[in-house]
Order: sequence, then C-alpha cells, then structure tokens
Amino acid sequence: MFLSVFDIFKIGVGPSSSHTMGPMTAAARFLDDLRGGAEKIPGAGTLTRLGASLHGSLAFTGKGHATDRAVILGLLGYSPQTLEPDAAEALEAEVRASKRISPPGLGTLDFDPDKDLVFDYGPPLPGHANGLVLRAFDERGNPYLTQTYYSVGGGFVVTDAELRAQKDAKSQPQQATRAYPYPFGSAAEMLQMGAEAGKTIAEMKRANECAHQAIQPRELSTQIKGVCDVMNACIDRGLQLDGLLPGGLSVKRRAKAIHQQLLAESGSNQRQPHASNDWLSVYAMAVNEENAAGGRVVTSPTNGAAGVVPAVVRYYRDHCIGASDAGVETMMLTAAAIGGLIKHRASISGAECGCQAEVGSASAMAAAGLCAALGGSNAQIENAAEIALEHHLGMTCDPVAGLVQVPCIERNGLGAIKAVSAASLALRGDGTHFMPLDNCIETMRQTGEDMNTKYKETSLGGLAVNLPEC
Repeated sequence: MFLSVFDIFKIGVGPSSSHTMGPMTAAARFLDDLRGGAEKIPGAGTLTRLGASLHGSLAFTGKGHATDRAVILGLLGYSPQTLEPDAAEALEAEVRASKRISPPGLGTLDFDPDKDLVFDYGPPLPGHANGLVLRAFDERGNPYLTQTYYSVGGGFVVTDAELRAQKDAKSQPQQATRAYPYPFGSAAEMLQMGAEAGKTIAEMKRANECAHQAIQPRELSTQIKGVCDVMNACIDRGLQLDGLLPGGLSVKRRAKAIHQQLLAESGSNQRQPHASNDWLSVYAMAVNEENAAGGRVVTSPTNGAAGVVPAVVRYYRDHCIGASDAGVETMMLTAAAIGGLIKHRASISGAECGCQAEVGSASAMAAAGLCAALGGSNAQIENAAEIALEHHLGMTCDPVAGLVQVPCIERNGLGAIKAVSAASLALRGDGTHFMPLDNCIETMRQTGEDMNTKYKETSLGGLAVNLPEC
C-alpha cells in the first residue's frame, strides 16, 4: 500500500475536495477521454454537446459546495491545481450566458448548465455516495461517450471500473509489495518495520517517497516545503481578511479579529494559559474561512478538514520550543503516513463515513506529526494518532445549507486542539496503550457503514435541519 505525500496533501481550491476538486478533476479526465483516450460509442456521429448529472451527496449538497461550478470549470479544461480562484465566478458566468463551452482541443460545444447539468436527488449510484456521470452527444442527440466517476474523498477520483477493481483488490488476501523499501499497509506493520530497520516513521515514509518519485531526499524536502508554503500563505490570507463568507448564511469571518486580540494580549499579564488553544483555533479557522470562500488550500487530507494539520504545523513552528525546518518536514511525512493508512483501511470521505473521516483523520495525522517532531518514538506516535482519532469516532457530517462553514470552520479549530492534546498525552507515556490504531481505524470504518445517510454530507439531518428560527 502506498499513497504519496502529495496525494494526501494536494494543492487545490475550496470549498470541498470531494465536491469541488473531485468533480473538476473528473470533468478534466472526461475531456482527455474525448480527445482520444477512449473509444466513442459505435455509430455515434460528430461530437456536439456535453452533459452531466450529479448523484447522492454531490446532488444534495452540490449547490453549497459549488459542485456545478466545479464541473463547468473542469469542462473548460481547468484543474484544481491550475485554476486561479478569483477567476472562477467570471468563467462560470460566461458559460451560463453563452450556453456554449470550448474545451481545449475539442472546439466549441453546446452546454447549457441549467439543462445539461442535472442534480439527481434520487438514490445514489451504487459505487459510492459521491457519484457523477459525464456524457457527450452527437449532432442527433445520440450518446457519443458516457463515463461514471466517483469522488471518493480528498480530491481522489476513480471511474466505475477503477472503483470495482479497488474493491476486488481489498477483498483479496493482502500481499505486501516490495516496490518500496517499507511497504507497510497497517499501523502494526509500520511499527514492526520501523523496529526491525531502526527507522522512524518519517524516515520510512521519506524512503518510500524518494523511491516512488526516483528523486533524492533534498528534492523531496523542496517539494514538501512548497506545500507548507501554500499552507502558511492560506493561514496568512485568512488572518488578514474580514467580511461575510459567500453562500447566503451571512457567516462572518472571525479569524482576523481573534488574531488581533491575541496579538494585543501577547506579553501582557492578561494572557490566560489556555490562550494557546485560541492560537490553534485561529490558525485553523483562517484556513477554513479561506476554503469556504473558494480560496487556495491544501487538502489535509480533505478540504473540509484542511485547517487542522496547517494549524498544528504553524503552532509547532511559532510556539513550540526547539522547532525547526527539519521538524516541520518530519511532521508532514509522519502525518502523510497516518493519512495514507486511514484512507487505505477505512475512508477520508465525509459522504462515506461522516466527519470522523475528515476532521477525525486530520486530527490523527496532526497528532502523529507533532508527536514525531517533538521527539516521540514510533510507538508514541501511533498512540497519539489513535488517541486523536478515537475521540472523533461517531462525528457526523451535517453542514448547514451544504456549505463548508457551520460547523466545519470551528470544528477544525477543535480538531487541532485535540491533536495537540493527543500528542502531549502520548509523549507523557511510553507508547504502550490498550487500543491499537488499526483497531480504531476499523471502528471508524464500521461506524461509518452504520451511520444514517442523513448524517453523511447530505444536509438532511443534524445541525443542517436544526436552524435558528428567524
């Protein structure tokens, strides 16, 4: 089992990795197929028109997550990595006005978002709660090419056939591949390999990543720094902006005001000892306010949970004794290793397992990373991840109005606080503990399976329906 650091930490745009980045990526993949990657339906004429339908959670919360805009931008040829967030609204408006779209290399095609982009509120597609079908038609309206995609969390996208192949592979007995120096597929294997090799989790992850990319550690360090720079820039932007977030809820940005209060209190005898929690919260809130506004963020491992890891990294860098660049890299590598295990063995999708899979996973990653940077052993790191994840079990995903705002923004702050607390508790022990991380991950998977659909990013239950009376 291998997931790259840069699969877990993707640079993209808000407000959602599964509902924005994933559909945009799927649309871009569909364009590649139309340009020659797949055979058109036999008997089809000339490509003339495009269409799309959104299913399951993508339909129920697609408006709030700007999924329709994401599909339009993807069909224009943009990717989450290349899109300039400030241009998104104008690009969408142009397509809606002209009812035409001009994908690179395919000429100008008919595409009326009001008719050709359908929100299907019926049963979800069988493969996953986040499904979308992209279609192309000829001049007679006959099918030219059809492809089903699933956005499975964290910006990951698979076709229907790819998803079936993944599920078939998981159902088979797992045999470790030796394509990477340390091919751990579970936390138990990770600890065993680390003990046998005398390596830290970060060292093993670094070796695997360098083998995967065929690069030297110095180049990997540069790439990780680039991701961290985007995380920090996102925090800084969020701390500088105020006003209302888009979407109609009139939610105010609060990070700037809180940050100014914290700065004013610094060095004074009015500073409460628990102000460290406020610093963690304000860093996380700054990121998630930017995410809610459609800004540039890093999935960590998802957009809905994008504030937790950056907040804890910033907290380590600015507030912890002995912080260093090497410590930040250790945090990122360790966090990516834990995030990869959770995605492989359970899910990071709110539509599949609720917010325990998003903020819970992010908190586990951040806890492990901070524990590692502060000198924790592999056993302590695994313990930190388990503590953080365990105390998010059962958390629902119930965004009000389908927007990644309430309760998501504050929830990231609390996830960061839990991560630091979990790391600190683990460092106070010797690494021995009752519940292994693997068992906690499996519990999260089972809990997600049992969770009612209305609590899994459909905005049909929980906080999403218990709104203030106006």
